[in-house]
Amino acid sequence: MSTPDTPFAAWTDVSFVKGHGTQNDFVLLSDDDSTLEMHPETVATLADRRAGLGADGIIRIVRSAASGIPGAAEQAEAGAEWFMDYYNNDGSLSEMCGNGVRVFAHALLTSGRVPADAREILVGTRDGIKAVRTTLNPALGVQTGDDVVDTGTAGPGSASDAWYTIDMGEWSLDPASSVLVTTGGIDVARPGLRVSTGNPHTVVALAENAELAAAELRDAPVLDPVPAQGSNVEYIVMEPARSDVAGGEGALRMRVFERGVGETRSCGTGACAAAIAAHHWAGEKSPLQWRVDVPGGQLRIEIEPNAEGTSGRVSLAGPAVLVASGTIS
Repeated sequence: MSTPDTPFAAWTDVSFVKGHGTQNDFVLLSDDDSTLEMHPETVATLADRRAGLGADGIIRIVRSAASGIPGAAEQAEAGAEWFMDYYNNDGSLSEMCGNGVRVFAHALLTSGRVPADAREILVGTRDGIKAVRTTLNPALGVQTGDDVVDTGTAGPGSASDAWYTIDMGEWSLDPASSVLVTTGGIDVARPGLRVSTGNPHTVVALAENAELAAAELRDAPVLDPVPAQGSNVEYIVMEPARSDVAGGEGALRMRVFERGVGETRSCGTGACAAAIAAHHWAGEKSPLQWRVDVPGGQLRIEIEPNAEGTSGRVSLAGPAVLVASGTIS
């Protein structure tokens, strides 16, 4: 049992890597055979940027079959050997993390847990199995599905970054839902649209970049009514669509307040929710491909809506970078 004086006593000699996806950062603990006890207080201390290693979230790398997590054994039988056991900065559990899945898959590849030539990796999560595949880095062009069109201009990130595309699974929204979001720095409460992408989200549209910059996200936004499971809150400003991508590409800027974390530099499931909300507001003839600019970089979203436009599937593409490795002492 850990104590306040020795918060990591039970994790001595555990190896870790630190990485990020568009500067949404994570510490990944190696626990292949599931020997660690993930106490919320210890997780929160490790994630603390002064008392620990510092991260938006902590991820335990564990074999699905050994994890003991409900549903993980069935996911192992379906081909997801590895499970992403994800914890928010405050030690609470989270269903999914789009940026985290990319970093998780990159760690599996670089550590040899999956073959270096694997084109698709099945990752177990509390939101079901996520299929992650290596994809072309659009740093020198524009990504259109599996292809890159060279535009002669620099794209997002570095040419050395590894890029992955995730089938994020099903999404849904309720256009009849009504929620007001009160935010510091924004003069009046704004309506929000609730979107589920594995995690619960509330998306707020703002008129201009000045409003986006003025939002004070040190404190949690106030939602009325309060969602039972809490909610991430995304603030977006839509930009002119791009015509140099086949079928057109929508574009938006986003900031996000994550439940259990605070403002982060990026949020993968939130970027998906933001693009889905933007497409919903812009109408059924608006683009299904979206570029989302977050403080930490760029993400690419592709939406597959149903006929009613209230549910469907969504994929997320973006970089994954590992920056450090070590052992907890």
